[in-house]
Amino acid sequence: MNTFVYEIGKSLYVNLTNRCTNRCDFCVRREGEGVGGYHLWLDREPEAQDVLDLIPDPSAWQEIVFCGYGEPMLRLDTLLVIASALREKDPDCKIRINTNGQANLYYRTNVVPRLRGWIDTVSISLNAPDAQSYQKMCHSGFGAEAFDGLLDFTRECVKFLPEVILSVVVVLSPEEIEKCRKIARDTGAEFRVRKFIDSSDPDS
Repeated sequence: MNTFVYEIGKSLYVNLTNRCTNRCDFCVRREGEGVGGYHLWLDREPEAQDVLDLIPDPSAWQEIVFCGYGEPMLRLDTLLVIASALREKDPDCKIRINTNGQANLYYRTNVVPRLRGWIDTVSISLNAPDAQSYQKMCHSGFGAEAFDGLLDFTRECVKFLPEVILSVVVVLSPEEIEKCRKIARDTGAEFRVRKFIDSSDPDS
């Protein structure tokens, strides 16, 4: 049975795809079938209505988060249909996307303006202080383009969205974390250090 939405704490997470442009060394998908006791491998990707049928009242949760067992921005059209419908149901609904920041590379155009008005927060996984380290850890399908593309995406998000976060995993050295903190500051994004793999926490 496919798990298209799953609840952890006061947040509801939306699992749109198992596809991803990265193969990160620390990815929770390497450790098991899902997070928080939910099986998140999909037999098929959901249509927007599949998800909306499972969220009759978005105000029941503190936040709706597009974050599953893949890169949610690869389903951008579907994601925006869902987000706009949730806004219609509850104008105060808080909506976040957790992403690797490679959407503009994937679509070969700047898609960030399409998020304005629908998305409150974008949390982008930085994970390394430079392009070489990033590729060594994240193994992006975009190769050397990935790191700079991620930073360009972040700057665009800062222009259009209320809250933008760059995050790293705690496996980095203190020196690397400080370099990443400076990168976040230079882009105008907030900065967060995440735990390593934790199957009970979809944000890890």
